[in-house]
Amino acid sequence: MTAVIALAALGLLASFGLAMAARLFAVEVDPRVEQVEEALPGANCGACGYPGCSELAKHIVDGTVDISACPVGGEATARAIAKIMGLEFAGGGGRMVAMVFCRGDDQVASKRFFYNGIHDCASAALVFGGDKMCTYGCLGLGTCAGICPFDAIEMLQSGLAEVDPEKCTGCGKCVASCPKGIIRMIPASAGVHILCSSHDKGAAARKACKVACIACQKCVKAAPEGAIVMDNFLAVRNYDMDIDESVASECPMNTIVVRKPAVGDADDDRLDRAAGGEA
Repeated sequence: MTAVIALAALGLLASFGLAMAARLFAVEVDPRVEQVEEALPGANCGACGYPGCSELAKHIVDGTVDISACPVGGEATARAIAKIMGLEFAGGGGRMVAMVFCRGDDQVASKRFFYNGIHDCASAALVFGGDKMCTYGCLGLGTCAGICPFDAIEMLQSGLAEVDPEKCTGCGKCVASCPKGIIRMIPASAGVHILCSSHDKGAAARKACKVACIACQKCVKAAPEGAIVMDNFLAVRNYDMDIDESVASECPMNTIVVRKPAVGDADDDRLDRAAGGEA
């Protein structure tokens, strides 16, 4: 009995000590952190630059990060967080989505050799820059599709990655995963795109790919001044300016395409997908 009583007393004393330590060393948490975390999508994708939504919530509350830091949640989430923080939301710069700036699939892009290695774009790029004659083109092995947490990238049978702008949340993970750097973020409202990343001169570009930009500059002349500029033999669109769809018809290589802009108010659907629900 003496041993039992002694053990019970020690246990009680230890419990009391732990309770006191918890009270003395307790870290006071701002209740808004939990509220902001609940307002975030809960995707924990890391697109904001932090490990997860919980960490982002802490930084938003302490003022080191803007209320619109979550690219997945978009404007709807930013407005909800602004309400929690007692701030006014002035509005953002518009929704951004990813775009693969290449049309060089297996049907139009020539190959230099047959790649039979690890099914990963980064690995394939280490072998002489990839198997395509165009060293700037999409390698088609789907690294970007595999890393997309929202199933927004489809690998076409023709060997090209294509982003679904309605599913894309703008997290940017695919941008960082592409060893060729041909995936970029663009305004979702844009409808005209120059889908090429080749800086080869005209003759070399045409030989490597049937839809490559050959630097003829016809689009530059047809578009408003500054809307399309030449960058080392490549026509590049300035997405800060509007371009009429008729410019696409000026391109002899069909490099310029017109696609339906993703301008619908899809914030609720995107948040459902981010949280793992059904859109």
